[in-house]
Amino acid sequence: MLRVPTDHASPAAAAAAAHRTIPCARPARARTAARYSPARTVVAQADAAGLGLVGSNELRVAYQGAPGAYSEQACMLAYDDCEPVPCSQFEHAFLAVTEWRADRAVLPIENSLGGSIHRNYDLLLKYRLHIVGEVGLPINHCIMALPGTKKEEIVCVQSHPQALAQCENYLNTHYPNSRGVVHQATDDTADSAKRIAQEDIKGYAAIASRRAAELYDMEILDEGIQDDKLNVTRFVALAREPVPVKDDDGSQRQYKTSIVFTLKEGPGVLFKALSVFALRDINLTKLESRPMRAAPIVTDEAGSVQKLKRFNFVFYCDFVGGTNDATVQNALRHLGEIAPYMRVLGSYPLHETDLSHLSTKDV
Repeated sequence: MLRVPTDHASPAAAAAAAHRTIPCARPARARTAARYSPARTVVAQADAAGLGLVGSNELRVAYQGAPGAYSEQACMLAYDDCEPVPCSQFEHAFLAVTEWRADRAVLPIENSLGGSIHRNYDLLLKYRLHIVGEVGLPINHCIMALPGTKKEEIVCVQSHPQALAQCENYLNTHYPNSRGVVHQATDDTADSAKRIAQEDIKGYAAIASRRAAELYDMEILDEGIQDDKLNVTRFVALAREPVPVKDDDGSQRQYKTSIVFTLKEGPGVLFKALSVFALRDINLTKLESRPMRAAPIVTDEAGSVQKLKRFNFVFYCDFVGGTNDATVQNALRHLGEIAPYMRVLGSYPLHETDLSHLSTKDV
């Protein structure tokens, strides 16, 4: 049995000890009109099989944003009959699971256009939660306003900065700054629609999901306004305990494993670390470096001079294969001989994003 070092010299050990109660909302259980096929709820299936759950309807799933946010859709894509629990900040969702106010959290980790969500990578290191699944959610942006609003009456378009950036060409064509239309960044896509609806702000539009328009009785002026139709956000599901990796249930699932590690300074150390995977034909799907928050103190050979070493990095890596595989176990043992710190963030079923709704002209 593989024993991966998880408790020695953690760069964020001190920060992970901080526990405080930050309430997340507990709304009535949400539903969508979307139909979820068994393939699209692979996270719930693997979770239930691994942890002995009767079904995903037992789960309270925390997410960041207001009801109608894309993160809420990802919750119900991962756990099709869950109770979504909205939280105002990413860290509040981590805390909700850590403090037993939610059973899972589903949070964005990277976008096909905007890249990694760095805040959530930092929080993965800070908290001791485990990745138990992933889902890829195609992002379909809508522009919406109060019912009866005409396009030429719009004076301000609000949304999350990433949503505004992903619709830049559309906005510059239909709602340009040169016409006096302001493009205003907010904290959340769905919350922008909610605020306009609740405060009855005429002449304002929001970029959000179709579900947000339905929830807040907004009128959709245009749909599918993102500049790239292949806009997909990858979300990870987090739990307090890992889900056992099983290969004897007949499902033929492919697994992915996520790890974090540090390296000593020196020539070729990253090459040596990555070679443990290349030598065993293990496919790396992602490699990301992030600055370490704490700068370690180092000394010279005589031990008499001390200084703070800056520009230290941790490496986040995803690869195809589960921790039950002997080849993966050997690779992680080998990496453990090179890396001063290594931690397995999770081993979970690989999810293929469903893009069947796109036409050939979108690809």
